[in-house]
Amino acid sequence: MSGVLVIFSGPSGVGKTTITRAVIDRVADTQLSVSATTRPQRAKEVEGVDYFFVSRERFAEMEASGEMLETARVFDNFYGTPAEWVREQMDAGKVVVLEIDVQGAILVKQRMPDAFGIFILPPSEEALLQRLRDRKREPEDVIQRRFAEAKTEIAAARASGAYDLFITNDDLDRAIAEAVDAVETRRVGSA
Repeated sequence: MSGVLVIFSGPSGVGKTTITRAVIDRVADTQLSVSATTRPQRAKEVEGVDYFFVSRERFAEMEASGEMLETARVFDNFYGTPAEWVREQMDAGKVVVLEIDVQGAILVKQRMPDAFGIFILPPSEEALLQRLRDRKREPEDVIQRRFAEAKTEIAAARASGAYDLFITNDDLDRAIAEAVDAVETRRVGSA
């Protein structure tokens, strides 16, 4: 069976990480993509499992030579998806899962048009705002900023053409089942 690249995106608080992890657990031969990063390796992190740790110079070379499907700067460090690693996993028949933002998804779809994009939506804007508040992680001004960013991200996702499926997470078990079914169907269809 041939491999598939699956992109998961969605705004903060929508449950995308929970759904992504469930797909990885329930679909055979599925693996979360391993990113390259310029940030220092932490004590319990394993090279090639948690990240590929590279120098800023090597990262810049990889980016300039087209070895990355997408890259992002987060604070003072760079992160990216190594194209060769993804292709190797897919050639081995694996489902490779990327959990990235809309801008990254657009870049990946440009480089790999057969990637299967799934965007996780909240049931409503009000529900998303409540979920952000219920996490009790941040002050209200940060919640409001995240909420505004989420609305912008949803609009960008809808307009981008990078997503093949939009799943509304109004019931977590149903959303997980829909995502698992979609990935399994796509995998069979690509065989």
